[in-house]
Amino acid sequence: MAFTARLADLLWSPWLLGLFLAVGLVYSIGSGFFQLFGARTWWRATAGSWMGRRRGRRDGLSPLQALATALASTMGTGSIAGVAAALSLGGPGAVFWMWISALLGMMTSCGEKLLAVAYQRPGPGGALRGGPMYYLRDGAGAPLLAACFCLACVPATLAGGDLVQSSSIASSLEAAFGLPRLPVGLAAALLAALVTAGGLGRIAAVSSALVPVMAALYLGSGALVLLANWDRIPGALVQILSCALSPAAAAAGGAGWTVSAALRYGVARGVFTNEAGLGTSAMAHGAARTDHPARQGMWGIFEVFLSTLLVCTVTALSILVSGVWDPLDPAAPAGAPLTAAAFASVLGPAGQGIVALSLLLFAFSSILGWSYYGEQCLSFLCGRAGRGLSAALRAYRALFLGCIVLGAVWSPQTVWQLVDICNALMALPSLTALLLLAPQALALLREWTAQEKMSLCKPKKMERPY
Repeated sequence: MAFTARLADLLWSPWLLGLFLAVGLVYSIGSGFFQLFGARTWWRATAGSWMGRRRGRRDGLSPLQALATALASTMGTGSIAGVAAALSLGGPGAVFWMWISALLGMMTSCGEKLLAVAYQRPGPGGALRGGPMYYLRDGAGAPLLAACFCLACVPATLAGGDLVQSSSIASSLEAAFGLPRLPVGLAAALLAALVTAGGLGRIAAVSSALVPVMAALYLGSGALVLLANWDRIPGALVQILSCALSPAAAAAGGAGWTVSAALRYGVARGVFTNEAGLGTSAMAHGAARTDHPARQGMWGIFEVFLSTLLVCTVTALSILVSGVWDPLDPAAPAGAPLTAAAFASVLGPAGQGIVALSLLLFAFSSILGWSYYGEQCLSFLCGRAGRGLSAALRAYRALFLGCIVLGAVWSPQTVWQLVDICNALMALPSLTALLLLAPQALALLREWTAQEKMSLCKPKKMERPY
């Protein structure tokens, strides 16, 4: 659709791309580039403490469960199909800008998760809730922006959390096993209904089981593709850098690439894969019970590291070094089939099956996470529990499941344009909140890092609001 394409290009103009990068730069400079120079600290607080944190509490999730729920949404089809789409539209240079947005986005994500916990509020039954709408209203004093965020987030869950995911599931299973799209969409909707009916607890439990399996399966298989083509990796890296920074090199690709296109699609797809700046994954972390807001912020850094700097990089390099991508061939595979072809070039038919299975797990887990985000935004808009909220949630759930079926048979290109539009509209209030509350968030980060340096086993009990 020409209208959606023009609107997406208008919203993702240089000013919005610059705003994403600027917010990440503010947090990076303010923290002394903590994502780099504090890597030992955040790694020890996340991967180093992986064991013993699986069990959640009745009134909240464990930090690991919150991470798994957030990763369930971030590690969706953007990590497989989205990266391939960015390569096709922006050229190899898009990968470089995806890396830059992820590097800066690590601190943006840290700030989001930190603020989500700092402004937690108890919901029905005592369960904790948090997210941009709460720190916009209670921290920044901007209830109108909080409502705008929720109004943008609800359709975003239907576009990015439903249509894109089910479209990629259907296209992947159709290409790998010849399965018809409509029955695949119906089956995905049924499974999603069974899981989401159990609320956040069941979503977190399923996500905690799926995320490690799908990450290990995909990264392990991708590593085999890269090892088989290790001698081509340096050339691929040179191609990425030259197309990102040199207009002549980008144009030499012959597919109409430009540096601006690389920047636009690299940042846009990077945001979709790690959600840094969108504020959505902060809602999952806002349900975590932890001893200090900044500790949950460490999981935000790790989230971007895993979803973009690891998974997306494996996808991009596998496509570039395998030799299956021909940007000048209009009939060449694109999206998820392109990634499947790259894996199949080394692993044979099993490679295509692995990508299809990985995409199925990634996309289904993403559907679960986004359903929670949509319900949280509706709950915020409708206020206290009552008949109005119950009716709104029932209508949303029915629409959400219907969109899963619709996405399975709809045009993927149109779906991606809708995702870009919704993400841009949602990012504006989220990024505004991060800028307004940056001094407070950075002060909390410094407080926690000082405690860690002094090796305090039990930091002072958190008092809300900060």
